[in-house]
Amino acid sequence: MKQATGIIVGAGPAGLTAAYELLQRTDIRPVIYEATESIGGICRTVEHNGNRIDIGGHRFFSRSEKVTRWWRNILPAQDAPTGDDPILRGSASISDLSAMPEPEGADKVMLLRKRISRIYYRGKLFDYPISINTDTLSKMGAVEAVRVGLSYLHTRLRPIRSEDSFEDFVINRFGRRLYESFFKDYTQKVWGVPPSALKPEWGAQRIKGLSVYKVLKHGFRTLFRGTDLSGFRLGGEAGTADMFLYPKYGPGQLWEEAAERVVRGGGTIRLNHCVTGVEIEKERVRGLLVRNTQTEEVERVSGDWYFSTMPIKDLISAMGADVPGDVRRTASGLPHRDFITVALLVKELKLTNRVKHQRNGGPIPDQWIYIQDKSVRSGRLQVYNNWSPHLVRDDKYIWLGVEYFCKEEDDLWRMEDHDLAKLASSELIRLGILENRDVMDYSVVRQEKAYPGYFGTYEQFDLVRSYVDRFQNLFTIGRNGMHRYNNMDHSMLAAMTAVDNIVNHIHTKENLWIVNSEARYHEDQD
Repeated sequence: MKQATGIIVGAGPAGLTAAYELLQRTDIRPVIYEATESIGGICRTVEHNGNRIDIGGHRFFSRSEKVTRWWRNILPAQDAPTGDDPILRGSASISDLSAMPEPEGADKVMLLRKRISRIYYRGKLFDYPISINTDTLSKMGAVEAVRVGLSYLHTRLRPIRSEDSFEDFVINRFGRRLYESFFKDYTQKVWGVPPSALKPEWGAQRIKGLSVYKVLKHGFRTLFRGTDLSGFRLGGEAGTADMFLYPKYGPGQLWEEAAERVVRGGGTIRLNHCVTGVEIEKERVRGLLVRNTQTEEVERVSGDWYFSTMPIKDLISAMGADVPGDVRRTASGLPHRDFITVALLVKELKLTNRVKHQRNGGPIPDQWIYIQDKSVRSGRLQVYNNWSPHLVRDDKYIWLGVEYFCKEEDDLWRMEDHDLAKLASSELIRLGILENRDVMDYSVVRQEKAYPGYFGTYEQFDLVRSYVDRFQNLFTIGRNGMHRYNNMDHSMLAAMTAVDNIVNHIHTKENLWIVNSEARYHEDQD
């Protein structure tokens, strides 16, 4: 008999996970078609003059041991003990971290890192997520701290009854004062629309169980614990995980290794191949039209199973005129935000305040700094030295990533690279972050469709979901495939679940769509 084939669109985390799972658990041969020349999608690592860029920043942590074991099967953790492993157990502490030296002699390895992210607001650095401690209160000032407290109490007594927007969602959990200080402007930069126009589902996925109550609870526990940081865990709420794994040379290192294993196992990966057409018949996909972006040749390919990580709006468009009109209209109106990273190699920063337990890296310990300031267009700053010192060729310098959110038709997207570098450096100078204008090198990375948006026609998204779910041999997975702002582990779990369905002859797709629901995420511990 002819061997069954699984056609996979996209060589990002979801697509590569699906391919690897098919090879490990079935007799289905995976064939991946990737539109670009790179492996890893938005989780790829871009190299420039020996320095490496992590697009958007990717922490490797998950409540799912299945995902954690998967990662560590591809790249082992640094000097991880065997047997009773505190990393897998979820109880890895700062003492575990300090006992694990940087693996200078090993390249294929995951480092154990401590997360430090802060918000830059009015020239000061605040904890992210917001912590209720003496440092935060002193930076706010007594008057502002009282206003924040009264605002929160008012919200608790008179909450917004119907949470119709992301704005309502956050105000109900933090109060209007904290929302306006630490959420509103940054959120509008990310999405290009007021938070009142965003659906509350985005908050439910990105903030999950975080609230002032939990912040206060964590703050009081920290006060009583003093400087003991043994409670830091590799997991936690989406915004509060304190420790994570990180590939020595950036996230793309893990996905490039996964791709090599897929090929060694008998799979095929074809780069620079873009899907332009989808042939459907009744409730099955019959084939794809794939264009070689280098030769412009178009070929028809067919398989037994299909996994799509391409933007679902593009998938629907490729299906042609047979798609019902209301589904086509809804899909075409699903919005995305595009993303620009301006990487700057600099000699020094003005920001020098440190925290205890800081390991080697730049003059500040943060991986991310969220820029809450209307006067600049940049939304977030990465310090690549603090993700992994191996992302920087020469540790005498600081390798930054200044991040911008936009649309392809915006002036930012069309701006020349050297003008973007000038903009990024001038904004950091204006904010008091850069010491001087002596930028030694720069690189610009543009990422299309980085973030699926929860506005536009998203309110009617169930029309699109119901339509694609009817095709028995098609699975839409990944961030863009599901038009859902998934974390990397959510995308992987959706791919694993799709393969589960094939193995177990499950025809419903419901279990794919609940992967990023709170209950499922807590329960997936096997």
